[in-house]
Amino acid sequence: MRITFLGTSSGAPSRTRNMTSIALQLPQLSKLWLFDCGEGTQHQLLRSPLKLSQLERIFITHMHGDHLFGLTGLLASRSLQNGGQTPVTIYGPGGLAEYVRATLDLSRTRLGYSVSVERLSPGTIFEDDHCRVDCAPMRHGVESYGFAVVEKDRPGKFNVDLAREMGIPEGPLYAKLKAGGAVALEDGRIVNGSELTGPPVQGRKVVFCGDTAFHNGSVELSRGADLLIHEATYIGSDAHLAERANHSTSLMAAEVAKLAQVDRLMLTHFSLRYESEGHPDLEDLLAEARSVFPNTSLAYDFLNVEVNRR
Repeated sequence: MRITFLGTSSGAPSRTRNMTSIALQLPQLSKLWLFDCGEGTQHQLLRSPLKLSQLERIFITHMHGDHLFGLTGLLASRSLQNGGQTPVTIYGPGGLAEYVRATLDLSRTRLGYSVSVERLSPGTIFEDDHCRVDCAPMRHGVESYGFAVVEKDRPGKFNVDLAREMGIPEGPLYAKLKAGGAVALEDGRIVNGSELTGPPVQGRKVVFCGDTAFHNGSVELSRGADLLIHEATYIGSDAHLAERANHSTSLMAAEVAKLAQVDRLMLTHFSLRYESEGHPDLEDLLAEARSVFPNTSLAYDFLNVEVNRR
């Protein structure tokens, strides 16, 4: 899994930070997913090596403009640039389907591929042979969600040499044994796949917490994640601003990471106030988070993060 931060600002862009959008690449499948699509996301994509033709799914956390004003333009450009005929599925809260339909209809935009919008509800919202996506409500004053991408475990390495030594003929029996099944040989022996395969390879888990104040739902969604991406709009001394807007401070995000026992925390969605004189800067915000959860980093636009297997 590879993460690319396309926008890390909150509310409005700055000279160095675009509006919120995070790309998830599944390179082995040549697939691209987006989490939120703030204004200017398509411009950020053009400045990156990401391919719009590989875009398959878009997950919108909530209906605030800084998280979805780039959606219609991106969909239109994908069509105009012959970005592919493959369908795009968009997942989001109530009102998103009406928003997409109205902006496309009123601008008389005709897409060269189909777009469907699925209404979010807590639980598993997508699953295939490789992974599943779970969502859970956040606490933001409006309907808002976080997402967990959970990769499925893979069978352990199959010991071909041992299988040959045991006289097991190559072919369909190997496939069944690799999958952990049992096979009956011509001489009457029963061989279990567990005898010939190593331990399962644990799947990875990446969590995207949408705009939210601290609450237990974030902790439960993030439990055991390899990477937690969490908003940290404010520093701890500005907790009154976070409380007023149902956002998180860096301390709150770090507390979620600590309680959920994640491996790594990336902070994003920063207020513009920390780029102004007379206010703390983002390094202060980072130091504060690390005092609670040491393995914390700050996201910035075009940062690439590889999520490796543990």
